[in-house]
Amino acid sequence: MTEQPQSLTHQRILNIAVPVVLANLTVPILGLVDTGVVGQMGEAAPIAAVGIGALILTGFYWIFGFLRMGTTGFAAQAIGAGDAVENATILIRALAIAALGGLAIFALQWPLFAFGFWLSPASGEVENLARTYMTVRVWSAPFLIATYAITGWLVAAERTRDVLVIQLVMNGVNIGLDLLFVLGWGWGVEGVAVATVIAEIAGCGLGLWYCRTAFQGAPWQDRARLLDPVKLRRFASVNADILIRSLFLQAIFMSFLFFAARYGDVRLAATHILLQFLTLTAYAMDGFAFAAETLVGQAMGAGRRAIFRRASVMVSIWCFSTGVALALVFGLFGGQIIDWMTNASDVRLVAREFLFFMALTPLISAAPFMMDGIFIGATRTRDMRNMMALSTLIYFAAALVLMPLFESHGLWIALLISFAARGATLAWKYPALERSIGTA
Repeated sequence: MTEQPQSLTHQRILNIAVPVVLANLTVPILGLVDTGVVGQMGEAAPIAAVGIGALILTGFYWIFGFLRMGTTGFAAQAIGAGDAVENATILIRALAIAALGGLAIFALQWPLFAFGFWLSPASGEVENLARTYMTVRVWSAPFLIATYAITGWLVAAERTRDVLVIQLVMNGVNIGLDLLFVLGWGWGVEGVAVATVIAEIAGCGLGLWYCRTAFQGAPWQDRARLLDPVKLRRFASVNADILIRSLFLQAIFMSFLFFAARYGDVRLAATHILLQFLTLTAYAMDGFAFAAETLVGQAMGAGRRAIFRRASVMVSIWCFSTGVALALVFGLFGGQIIDWMTNASDVRLVAREFLFFMALTPLISAAPFMMDGIFIGATRTRDMRNMMALSTLIYFAAALVLMPLFESHGLWIALLISFAARGATLAWKYPALERSIGTA
């Protein structure tokens, strides 16, 4: 059991947030190594195959990303309420869904792969190599999806250092086996896939070991509790809301790229460069969003309104401070960052036109990141879903009005408006959320 929610300190917030940020930063390193190792084969097709194969599989796995957020909210509330048995049961429910989801992807892999290639067509050579990669890598689907649930459960218990270790082990094993299987043994694309499968199984195994206390006393034997229809419906409802909300968010970013493509290859390339600034912002903000999920969830489970408010305020201070720091970095050093990412002079020139928007992005996006964390911790996901739908409509309306007037500048303004809308609409719902909690 973690310490009680009333003992809130800034150090406690950082203990949750910093390991998450560090774990996030390891993700692009693995992508660079995968690409670099395959690149040593001296052909373009294997690089493209691993890229498109990973993209398609990640898209299907991403559908189950709700398990991470939903598990965190429910588990944090169980911890706040002091209900260790329910906390363990939540993990087991989530792992059961992960197993079913992973097995479904494995069983339906051929139609799913066909659909993926229909959305992202490639040459015959690339598609054949990608299928080889995906047919191997799909074996780890249940294990990777289970890791989403494990991560959510550990975050709720403030054990983000364990999450960092899991990520480091997965990436370390993957990188080491990449080098052995591809460069050492010449397995090519199959070697990259096998390395990933072993790494994801290893990460899941380590995660289960970290969660071993949840299996003590065999809570899965209490079928009445595990299959409680009210709690199952609530669990399903929350996770469905998160999934729908995520689909709306994905619609914004996918359409943003489609719209950007209208303005030519150079502006599209510049947009891809600039989106890396947004990725860095997300990596940094995620840590504090996770802290909000954990701390406000525990406070809500304990029925402590004052602690809920204090957790929301304290974590928000850190999140907005991070936004200010990132805005300064992007504003002062954005040009140098762009130069590191591309040596194409025309792309550099166009990307610099939009640095002002990049500096604004962390400032405006801090609010939606924080509000998402608060509402996930409180499992008030219906509000998240509805406000995300409203924000999506506002984004498309803004894009349709501003793009004809200001072209790609109007598109970036519309994206910033969507961030502001997400933060503002959830902030509008926050007072009612706070009032719903006990008076202590």
